[in-house]
Amino acid sequence: MNFKLFYRNIDRKLIWQVLTIKFLVILWGGIVHQVFTRHRFANLGDWLAIWNLWDAPRYLNLAEFGYQSSGENQVNIAFYPLYPLLIRCIETITNNYIVSAFLISALASIATAIFLQNLVAVDYSPKIARSSVLFLFIFPTSYFLHIGYTESLFLALSIGCLLAARTNNWRWVGFLGGLATMTRINGMILIPALIVEAIHQYRINKRFNRSWLWILAVPSGLIIYLLCNLWVNGNIFSFLEFQREFWHKSSAFPWQSIWAKIQQTPRYAAYEMQMVGVQELLFIAIGLAGTIWSWFKLRPVYSVWMTGNWWLFTSTSFILSVPRYTLVLFPLYIGFSFLYKERILYNVIIVWCVVFLLLFSGLFAVGKWAF
Repeated sequence: MNFKLFYRNIDRKLIWQVLTIKFLVILWGGIVHQVFTRHRFANLGDWLAIWNLWDAPRYLNLAEFGYQSSGENQVNIAFYPLYPLLIRCIETITNNYIVSAFLISALASIATAIFLQNLVAVDYSPKIARSSVLFLFIFPTSYFLHIGYTESLFLALSIGCLLAARTNNWRWVGFLGGLATMTRINGMILIPALIVEAIHQYRINKRFNRSWLWILAVPSGLIIYLLCNLWVNGNIFSFLEFQREFWHKSSAFPWQSIWAKIQQTPRYAAYEMQMVGVQELLFIAIGLAGTIWSWFKLRPVYSVWMTGNWWLFTSTSFILSVPRYTLVLFPLYIGFSFLYKERILYNVIIVWCVVFLLLFSGLFAVGKWAF
């Protein structure tokens, strides 16, 4: 990859846009938390600590203590190792695990914006590219890009991997793809997506490119994770046991899971009916609609990415956190950007994104379940 050329093409305004949105989201969450809990923040650490909820403390625990074969933190084997490993490395400089997690997410979110803009610009206008980044960062669950979760890191690595493939830098495909599969399970969806991209390029150029073999390096991150399972628990698939026992998750066909969610939703209390029922189903529908649309309008590599991810997060006996998982369906933002000529619909989507970003991030900041 030509780093000098890449550096020259970095949009400085884009970076400031990302940092501004990041600041406003963190500020908004802090204000909402103080208003509703009447808890005054004494320092920056208090502003960051309110976001350290649900899965986030598990990554910090892994960063500090690593995988454990016994005790209450044994279930942390269900979480992939790259993000906590990076937190541990940065902590040697910051001497603070939460600050380290936020710093990694900040850097990764900036990289995500740069990679996404450059990737979209390969096929579409600069306006579509910039708009796609905007939609990513105002998406209703985009606050996960800024806090101690893996979304920003995973998106940076995955989009960077696909950008490398689209610009014929296949060594970087292997490197970034391997790191992506060391971050989350859906990094493995890069493999069929990259194979489809290689086939697409072959049909255009009518010649085999040996650099495509770098795709074989993509599963290396998953192999490392499975070896961690073997080393800690003596079973490379021990993470599946903990997912089943602790999170009540096992494999199921999407139509079975979706139908079960539809049946469960009316039985929930008001808050759960919205957040665990209606919103989950809504984002399943958005993801499905975007996936179908992508097969007609986008390059096949993006359609495979959409299909694989949507299938993965709906193929579980207990559907949960789909609005957060939908965040990685970045071709959706390209689709939203295509609507810029339909000003009314375009603006309606922007308003929907911002309103629900404020709602969901505010709920999260006060300790409510928000995916």
